[in-house]
Amino acid sequence: MELAVGTIVSGKVTGITKFGAFVALEGGKSGLVHISEVANAFVSDVHDFLAEGQEVQVKILSVADGKISLSVKQAQAQPERQPRPVRTSRPAVQQPATPAQTAPTAEQSFEDKLKQFMTLSDSKMSELNRSREGKRRRR
Repeated sequence: MELAVGTIVSGKVTGITKFGAFVALEGGKSGLVHISEVANAFVSDVHDFLAEGQEVQVKILSVADGKISLSVKQAQAQPERQPRPVRTSRPAVQQPATPAQTAPTAEQSFEDKLKQFMTLSDSKMSELNRSREGKRRRR
């Protein structure tokens, strides 16, 4: 029997190693299923997914220099990918007011303009002091 790349054939697991499993195919040939091609999930131990003597369906990935590369994962129906959940938006971080946003208007009285300036100045100074204090703690 000629083994063509991309065909799905049945075989029997003959040996399991830490890097994969050997599968006997028809015609007395055997191939290797690498650990990354055993299952769609993460595989730390091949024994968790395959057992010696187990009949498996495998897809032929490549045939080169007498070595046959197989995949159990690709021979199975691909599971439908679940869409990632949409992340809910985070609360908006309030940006400091820019001078253009806090520019005094002609209708404001001097006291209102002064109060607005002092509020903006106090917030900038407290932010600067927090920043400086944080840098001092790191030293």
